[in-house]
Formats: sequence, structure tokens, C-alpha cells
Amino acid sequence: MKEMDQGIQYMKEGKLEEAAKYFTGAIEQNPNDPIHYINFGNLLLHMKDYGRAQKFYQKATQLDEEAATAFYGLGNVYFEQDEFNDARVNFQKALTLGLDEADVYFMLGLSCLYDEKFKHALPYLQRATELNGEDADVWFQYGLALAQTEQLTNAKEVFIKVLELETNHSDAHYNLGVISLFNENIQEALAHFTRALEIQPEHILAANGKNQIEKMLADNE
Repeated sequence: MKEMDQGIQYMKEGKLEEAAKYFTGAIEQNPNDPIHYINFGNLLLHMKDYGRAQKFYQKATQLDEEAATAFYGLGNVYFEQDEFNDARVNFQKALTLGLDEADVYFMLGLSCLYDEKFKHALPYLQRATELNGEDADVWFQYGLALAQTEQLTNAKEVFIKVLELETNHSDAHYNLGVISLFNENIQEALAHFTRALEIQPEHILAANGKNQIEKMLADNE
């Protein structure tokens, strides 16, 4: 096993000190190879040491201006610090350089979504569902973007898809409840809010929705 591969294996096993030692050795032996800086950046990102991770990714981009995974790493560094505009720039750079993977589209879409650029988020999240159609969270975030752009019929279909992939997805039930309430389907909304609370009893939004419906029904008796 190569030294770099051993370091990655240590990371997977949670042996972070051992991984750092191996990556340090790899950089000392091959100081002009960007992959070693990227791997060390990934380790530091995992450890939430964002400042140092950023420096290692930037060093990789200095050594190789087309190191797509380094720009993806930088995007994650900025995303984790809620710097969504910088995150988008770097994720987009990774895509431009050929990192055509579901995770890149997903993180680019999330960066737009969290920065309330909902329409911009849609094509990236849609592409992520095409590349990773079995991930419930990818579908859920796509559903949120649809809902935020008032495409409620499409959003409903996507949230139903989420439940097909993950039956006990409380937030999918909550959002289906909101859509049902918007469509004045009170009993369906109540059923979704109730199910969300069965799955996650501390779901405050579902509890509020359920209480409001029950109060409204009681007032109409």
C-alpha cells in the first residue's frame, strides 16, 4: 500500500494522528505533488481546522491550477463557515475543471439554497438527483428548492420520492403537511404532521402545525 493510500485508510478508520503523520511524510518526500496537500486538507477539514485546510488546498491549486478536487475542498471549507458565495465560486470551478460528480452539484445547489438563491439552486440539485438517485437527502433538498420557488406540485412529488427512499423522514412528512395545508387539504396535512411527530417527537414545526389544525377544527365544531 502506498504511503498516501495508507494515510487515507487511517482517515477512514478514524486514526487521525496516524493519517497526519503519513500525509506529512508524503509532502516531505514529494513537496511538488498537489495530491498530498489535498489529502492533508481533507484531513484538516474533517477535523474542522478550516484555516489550515484552506492553506493546504490553496497550496495544491498553486502547484496545479487545474486541481479540481482542491477547489472542491476549498468550497467545503467556505461552506462549513457559511461563506456561501465563496463556496459557490469554488464548487463551480471544480465543475468547470471536470469534477462532474453528484457531490459537487449537491454542494453547489446547497450553497445556493442556504444563501436563499432558490432558483439558482434548482438545476444543480436536479442534476445531483440524476447522478445520485438513491440518496434521500439529495431529493429532499431538491424538494425544498422546488417548494421555495412555489412549484408545489413538483415539490410534493419529490417529497413523496423521499419517503419511498426513507420511510421515516420526518421533514418530508412536515413539508408534505405544509403543501397539503396550502392546498386546503386539512385532514391530509394533519396526518403528515402527526406522522412527523411520531417519527420525531421534538419536531417543533410539525407540532405547531398539528396544534393549529386541531384548534381550527375544534373552533369549527
